[in-house]
Amino acid sequence: MSTPTYDVVAIGNAIVDILSTCDDAFIDEIGVTKGSMQLMFSPEEADALYAKMGPGREVSGGSAANTVAGIAALGGKCGFIGQVADDQLGQVFAHDVRSVGIRFDTAVRAGDPTTARCLIFVTPDGQRTMNTFLGASQFLPAAALDADLIADAAILYLEGYLWDPEEPRAAMRAGIDIARKAGRKVAFTLSDTFCIGRHGGDFRALIADGLIDIMFANEAELTALAETDDYEAALAKIAAQVPTLVATRGAHGACAVQGGNRVSVKAQPIDKVVDTTGAGDLFAAGFLHGQAQGKTLEESLTLGSICAAEIISHYGARPNVDLKALAAEKLG
Repeated sequence: MSTPTYDVVAIGNAIVDILSTCDDAFIDEIGVTKGSMQLMFSPEEADALYAKMGPGREVSGGSAANTVAGIAALGGKCGFIGQVADDQLGQVFAHDVRSVGIRFDTAVRAGDPTTARCLIFVTPDGQRTMNTFLGASQFLPAAALDADLIADAAILYLEGYLWDPEEPRAAMRAGIDIARKAGRKVAFTLSDTFCIGRHGGDFRALIADGLIDIMFANEAELTALAETDDYEAALAKIAAQVPTLVATRGAHGACAVQGGNRVSVKAQPIDKVVDTTGAGDLFAAGFLHGQAQGKTLEESLTLGSICAAEIISHYGARPNVDLKALAAEKLG
């Protein structure tokens, strides 16, 4: 097996986030669940909600794209596969992802729909409520995959959010097959409980078939996947089925179970939670970068915690500081 050129290549939604602050009453008014992610199924629905937003700021996002942006900021070498439309938001996304050194060669999709966008409402407690129109990203075909790029990465990283539409689901299955045949690892993030509600059977089948090497989940996702309300029981059940399980619990820290070895770390201290958008994405970035660099489970978890703490200290899901320098300072 050849030495990989890339640390991580991700397949995910190519989204531009539009963030705005609001109060809890507004979340109630628009009829969504605070702290969750809802899909919008038409550009008209997205436009109507956008019209209700206060002043916003545009930041390139997408769960897996945020993760590889974090890895790149830490000094890792990454690629991203995701689809944008031939429009202004597509140009914004492509510029932002390439500007941090990520290889991004996926062909632009002509015609409608537009590039994906996520309208994110941030309440005073820092919780983010996401409303996503998947646009062009939901039509990513398997033909758009760069097989050589996937085979040349130590880890293929997939996001559960992209499992929802049919075409990218087939593309990710094809990506898994490419990675496994090349002897590479596959990492998967469950993304949200709604993904498990819709596709839990698929996710459990992937695990049962031995296709996932590293699984990321928060507490709610883990218990939903394991079909139990007991966190410890859920952790034990899923950890017995995947080589590496990483479970995050917000302010209560995180743990990883690998080969029967369980390691836990506390959350990094932070003065104020400003916006939790991207916290899980950047935790995954730190952990995956640590593993790619041969660090221990505890060091990888700590690096993930450092990255997550930086992200929730400001608006948006891309680092605002020199993440590599911050990690070096914190880890010593």
